[in-house]
Amino acid sequence: MKSKATVKKSTLKNIFKYLKGYKLSFLFTLLMGAVSVAMALYIPYLIGQAIDCITENQPIDFPEIRSILFKGAMAIAVSALAQWLMNIINNKIAYNVVRDMRNDAFQKIEVLPLNYMDTHRTGETVSRIISDAELFSDGLLLGFTQLFTGALTIMGTLFFMLSISPFITAIVVILTPISLFVASFIAKKTHSMFVLRASTNAEQTAFTDEAIVGQKVIAAFGRQNKKQIEFDEINERYRVCSLKAIFFSSLVNPCTRFVNSIVYAAVALAGAFSVIGVSGNAGILFTAITIGNLATLLSYANQYTKPFNEISGVITELQNSFTCAERIFALIDEEPEIPEKDDAFVIQRPSGQVTLENVCFSYVPDKPLIQNLSLTVQSGKRIAIVGKTGCGKTTLINLIMRFYDVKDGSIEIGFTDINNTQLTADIRNVTRKSLRASYGMVLQETWLKRGSIKDNIILGKPDATDEEIIAAAKAAHAHSFIKRLQNGYDTLIGEDGGSLSQGQKQLLCITRVMLCLPPMLILDEATSSIDTRTEQQIQAAFGTLMEGRTSFIVAHRLSTIRNADLILVMKDGNVVEMGSHRELMAKKGVYAELEAAGQAAVKNE
Repeated sequence: MKSKATVKKSTLKNIFKYLKGYKLSFLFTLLMGAVSVAMALYIPYLIGQAIDCITENQPIDFPEIRSILFKGAMAIAVSALAQWLMNIINNKIAYNVVRDMRNDAFQKIEVLPLNYMDTHRTGETVSRIISDAELFSDGLLLGFTQLFTGALTIMGTLFFMLSISPFITAIVVILTPISLFVASFIAKKTHSMFVLRASTNAEQTAFTDEAIVGQKVIAAFGRQNKKQIEFDEINERYRVCSLKAIFFSSLVNPCTRFVNSIVYAAVALAGAFSVIGVSGNAGILFTAITIGNLATLLSYANQYTKPFNEISGVITELQNSFTCAERIFALIDEEPEIPEKDDAFVIQRPSGQVTLENVCFSYVPDKPLIQNLSLTVQSGKRIAIVGKTGCGKTTLINLIMRFYDVKDGSIEIGFTDINNTQLTADIRNVTRKSLRASYGMVLQETWLKRGSIKDNIILGKPDATDEEIIAAAKAAHAHSFIKRLQNGYDTLIGEDGGSLSQGQKQLLCITRVMLCLPPMLILDEATSSIDTRTEQQIQAAFGTLMEGRTSFIVAHRLSTIRNADLILVMKDGNVVEMGSHRELMAKKGVYAELEAAGQAAVKNE
């Protein structure tokens, strides 16, 4: 576990890393900020000169006053233009940096191991990329526009005040640390509050996302009131921690303003003594100044304390944005899945042979799931995997596809080289993309994106012709329902299929595989959401599709896998029985018990 100091240091380092890509824009905004501050500091000097033209000269020097006013107008115009340009560039930098961060966060999601997705709520991840990034951009803008210009203003006013009266400048410098101490003290106390607020906000987002996605299930089981109570509890915690964070951070501004008012009063008092002649009696402490100098000093004292007020006023946003940045970088810095080897090659002609040698795997280190599993699947064979829920069926598929890496042992895939020689390779020596392109996969859980029916079918083969698409849809028995839609294959559907039924969604997923015709197939409860008649048609289509292809079939309904070449019966991560349907029934073991239980369930329906 990293310490808070280490996390903060790492976060700052990451922020500057993203800013490095905009060096020229950053230098330009620094220049514009310097020009804006210089002009703003030049104006009080001109005002002091104008006052002296009135109080020190008899008669009043109107030509000089007109000249000073013209210079002041030009200074105001230049300052306004520089401020405008600086704000434009600052916005560009801030939103480009946030865009880059979001891109990196999304790209990281694409390479994160499935273990991360299994252990983190979807809504929380979405909150980091969307909400936290937005809050960080607000803080980044404030940092540019107020921290930098504030620092320049402080240094500039000290320089000009020093040139007028070193003693009065010393008074200002001595009193300044009180304001800094107050702001720093409260900021440290509120940081943990903003961390809690950000995490509670992510929890609220995740809960809302889950409730929206599962609304049908919630309504079906009458859990609306329960969910409302749970949401109210999270919402109340968010309200409480937000109020605490904002309340304590809001103390910074009035406290620093009080100290700054003391500074202003001290400057006015010391300046007044200098103007009325006390300086002659006090020696080196007070330097005689004019009324114009006093007006300039008072203006500089106000400008000097103003950055402290502004900075303390945005402490809330800065604290919150820094916390959000920590959460975003925590996602970006997550360890990706095990990278491919430098010499990993693209497998182009897989033969269909798959060999598992002493494979061991567990999701949790102290809870082994698959232990010393050895298996050889010959090319073109149909392998059915059966067993009770949690026995490791889907885990085995995940290992074959290398969604997870084995903890021990190896999985090898057969292929044919350019000399037509039959070879095998450890899947860890093959690129993931080429390995997964060798399989066609239909899962029980469907995935459809927002777009047209056609867009969802051609995911695995973007260059497919309309004739190929229609042929695949007919083979999957999806063509008839697609034609009944308003715009046929061009019908737009929403996220996760929109208003399509679960069976229709699954037919579209089957159509994808029919279109690609991969050398190997994985069917994980591929017909679980389809009616019996359509299932029979799909099974016939699968029968044709599986001819000559190595196929892994995961099924609960044993009636769908009786014709498999080899049936693997799994229990607690191990293959306890294997053989054909007839051989396993003759053994009267685990498979026979599953078959009897399945028939009993059918009779009771």
